[in-house]
Formats: sequence, C-alpha cells, structure tokens
Amino acid sequence: MVNSVYVECKEASRSGAIVLLRHGQTAWSLSGQHTGRTDIPLTVEGERQSLAAGRRLRAQFDDRTPEYVFSSPLRRARQTAMFAGLHPTQLLDGLMEWDYGPAEGRTRTDIREANGKDWNLWRQGTEGINRDLLGDWDAVLPGGEHVSVHNGEGETLKQVANRAQGVIDAIEPLVADGQMVVLVAHAHILRILTTCWLGLDPAAARLFRMDTAHFSTLSQYKGDNVIQFWNQ
Repeated sequence: MVNSVYVECKEASRSGAIVLLRHGQTAWSLSGQHTGRTDIPLTVEGERQSLAAGRRLRAQFDDRTPEYVFSSPLRRARQTAMFAGLHPTQLLDGLMEWDYGPAEGRTRTDIREANGKDWNLWRQGTEGINRDLLGDWDAVLPGGEHVSVHNGEGETLKQVANRAQGVIDAIEPLVADGQMVVLVAHAHILRILTTCWLGLDPAAARLFRMDTAHFSTLSQYKGDNVIQFWNQ
C-alpha cells in the first residue's frame, strides 16, 4: 500500500502543473507596507528563504526541471527565482503585483488615519483611499537604499483579475499538455490568479494565505482545475 501511494505521488509530480512561488521576505513585507510596483530587493532572510524554497521544490517534484519559468520583472521576484535555482524563460508584466495606487508604501494604519475610518483592500479597493495620498516620494530602506515610490490611481480588483486571467489563458494549454510551469511573483497577484484558475470570484483570493518564499501547486483533475498543494 505504501509503495502504491509512493508511485502515485511520483506520477503526479510528472503531470502538468502550475507552481506559484511567492518572493522571499523584503523590508516592507516585514513592516506591513503595501509593496506593489516599488522595486525593492529581498532582505538577507529573504535570500535564505528563497534558497530553502528551491530545495523544497526540488524535493516535491523529484528534481524535475520545469519546462517553463515565468517571473514578474520586479527585483524581489527575479532574485527569488535566482536563489531558488530557477531560470526564467520570460519576464511577464502580467505577473507584476497589484498596483496599490495611493496605498503604495503605506500601512493599513496610515490609510486608516488618512481616511478617518477603517479600510480593507479587498472591500474598499484602491478606489476607496483618500486622494490626498496621491503623489511621488522617496523612501529609504533599512539598509540605506533610496527607492522611488509612486502613488497613482492604482488598479481595481477587476483590472488585476483581468491581467491574471490573461496569464492563465496563455499557460493553460501548456499544463493540459503535461508541462510544468513555474510562476515567480507576488502574494496578491498569485492568489487572484488562483481564483481565475478555479473559476471563483477574485475577491475570494483573500481566503488563500500565501507566505513569503512558499509555493503552491495548481493542476487538473478529472476535467477540473484544482489546487493540488497550498502554501508549502
């Protein structure tokens, strides 16, 4: 019985799949600042997390080399791919994180103070933020690096979901053909992409927890798009 389960697991690791890898820790993932398009690097801990994620991926998939690796062009995603031992086939703008607009670089507490009331990204969206927060500014990371922050209008949830659906439409034929596709990107876009894969309302993405440098696997089972593993 044990041998039978082992064989089934090995066969599953060789079927078509989408592996979603969130980037490792950054200074702003620690501080709780919304990090959409601001191009900040991994912390030293984020680099370590990404190395460990690569080891877990190889163990999970029996050292299978993915046929396709697509990455967000943002630095934290590209660094995560590198430290995990992955070699992106292509950088995809469709995998960039949600453009948080006025929330970029700010915490929920900052936005609550600006709005004068509670705010939740999934409920009020970027459109529910005080427009006094629009503008450009310079932020200094803990290591001393200066980064430019742009607070524009941002994206709505529907716009992000449309972008994610475009990625799904492009890679679903590859999965159906038995290919392993790895997407290295960011928590919100990967969670919303998951709802597109499952045919759910994109707001349901709030129910899927995805930790830094953790991966999840989407696949097909008996004609349905499914979650095979989550937040490993």
